[in-house]
Amino acid sequence: MRCFAAAGRDESAIRAVCRFHAFREASLQTDPLLRKVSETIRDNRLFCQGETVVVSVSGGADSVVLLDILSSLTKLRLNLVVAHLNHGLRGKESDDDAAFVEELAARYRLPCKVQRVDVKEISKRRKLSLEEAGRNARYQWFDEVAGSCSAHAIALGHHADDQAETFLLRLFRGSGTTGLASMRLRTSARYVRPLLLLTRDEILSYLERRGLSYRHDSSNDETVFLRNRIRHECLPYLRTFNPAISERLNNTAEALAADDEVLENLVEGLFPRLSRTDSEGFVLNVTAVRSELPGLRYRLYRRALQLLRRDLARIATIHLKQIDRLVHSARTQGEQSIPGGFSVLRCYDELHFLATDKKPGREAWEIRIEGPGSHLLPDGREISICLTAPPENWESLPSSRAYFDPAAFPFPWTLRTIRPGDRFRPFGMSGTRKVKDFFIDGKIPLSVRYRTPLLFAAEELIWVCGLRVSESGRVPPGTRQVAEVAIT
Repeated sequence: MRCFAAAGRDESAIRAVCRFHAFREASLQTDPLLRKVSETIRDNRLFCQGETVVVSVSGGADSVVLLDILSSLTKLRLNLVVAHLNHGLRGKESDDDAAFVEELAARYRLPCKVQRVDVKEISKRRKLSLEEAGRNARYQWFDEVAGSCSAHAIALGHHADDQAETFLLRLFRGSGTTGLASMRLRTSARYVRPLLLLTRDEILSYLERRGLSYRHDSSNDETVFLRNRIRHECLPYLRTFNPAISERLNNTAEALAADDEVLENLVEGLFPRLSRTDSEGFVLNVTAVRSELPGLRYRLYRRALQLLRRDLARIATIHLKQIDRLVHSARTQGEQSIPGGFSVLRCYDELHFLATDKKPGREAWEIRIEGPGSHLLPDGREISICLTAPPENWESLPSSRAYFDPAAFPFPWTLRTIRPGDRFRPFGMSGTRKVKDFFIDGKIPLSVRYRTPLLFAAEELIWVCGLRVSESGRVPPGTRQVAEVAIT
């Protein structure tokens, strides 16, 4: 990180800076674009007086205009901090961009924070596109800068043509309503876009009127990137049908954003009623979700994924449809993989959203119990055994506790996970059943089945722990001492 300010300049340089600001403030008072941005900030309450604002400055035309306008809003008395991230993708050109931003911040007498990262290495390590890796790195850097200076907002230089490009980009990739709503003037509580209602032509005209220099990113000319093809090929072609195509797309995005806000408010109230959390993630009630309209169902899935993953990167409509098929399937068990190392499991009437590495495992374990005492299980639970008098009320026993006649079932005992072919005679029944069938009939979720210990005396299964004691484990009347087994 490097911090650069105007301190230490000689007297003539300081006088030149003062003349620059005096001329600038006088000429800005009548500029129509400044008035337009000022009204946008005021009408949408993007800033409050005296706030600290981190300004994202790449050195390009948009960010130079953003910095120039925000620093001119003297009535707001904003404390501006310039932030720049050097992606290191264009060698000397990237380094020159960083130097330009430092000099620009010094000219405005503002603190400047610059960081260099290897976006190419991040892209390779995290298996992301260069664009996605760069975006993630930028936002992480801006958040760090905002945290270090207790900033109230982070200002970005996106404008109306960026909005139109984003709309088409997401349309081509198959985005839903939320994605097509695209960028907003305020995102969450921190990110703001004061230039979002300006066109690129307005921004370039302002630069010319003000005589401001800026940097040109040569990578923006490479049509190998889809966004650049949209900018240089698609939008110009669409303007032959409608010269105001960017405005029309922005109006559509704005309308979708308004509808999206209404639907998100509905989901905000609906999600807590139809879901619960567990140690692995989030669980939706299948029957309740199935009764909702498709639009709300998809949003419920999105909400669960967003809470689980922290973002919705690479989540497309196709993934939501795959989850919906699980919900409507006649099969009560199913699984769908989700990008980023996550899974959605259907277990009877429950839909589990969890990280793939937290899926119910089939790891086999077995411990030998030599006698009374406490024993720690491989999954962190504990089983305790003590010799005691029989309980007075057999009807109100908790499911986590069972009693056996130690004379009928002498130690050592064995506690282990389920194996193919395991059978027992459930309490109150005359015939034996496979443990697997017992689980299926009881609609026991997979996440519970593989974690349920089975207690054996010799070769006989006497307790499916927490679920059912074997009929052979029934304590005969008159028994004076029993082995109490509790699992926690």
